[in-house]
Amino acid sequence: MTQKFLTLMADLDDQSQKLMAGWYDELRAAGFIGTQTPGLPYHISLAFFDLDKESEITAEMAKLAEQFAPIPIHISHIGIFAGGKVMFGAPDMGMPELLSLHDAIHTENIDKYPWTPHCTVLIDEPDTVQKALPIFTKSFRPFCGKITSLHLCEFWPTRHILDIKLKGQK
Repeated sequence: MTQKFLTLMADLDDQSQKLMAGWYDELRAAGFIGTQTPGLPYHISLAFFDLDKESEITAEMAKLAEQFAPIPIHISHIGIFAGGKVMFGAPDMGMPELLSLHDAIHTENIDKYPWTPHCTVLIDEPDTVQKALPIFTKSFRPFCGKITSLHLCEFWPTRHILDIKLKGQK
């Protein structure tokens, strides 16, 4: 995706943010910085949209926030995407609430690949990610947290559009 686009993200709770920031602090202390977008909270990207879907997706976000309560999540394992440039922590998919949230998004999505829920920790060149992997493996500890809000951003450059807390019953 080289053009501008929107991303709907599921942001993790404050305690999860601190734990994941600790992973990145260990990497940074070892000299790994990465090219991931600075200033974004740790999140799971849910969907990508064309810019003309902004009003449609913000309306849908409000409905989703009313429908879904904070979602328990177990970040249970680590991974690297094909190509070797993205290292991440990933959730246990035995928790159906995350799938239900993803499936409840009805605005047309531009992503042409199957959805892979993950929380990016480092984006860099493959050889750098490979060198960082032992440090991440050493500092990684599975944890249980929650998805507490939805977050919409436009990319490049980054423009924060809307944050909305999950407050429903589902």
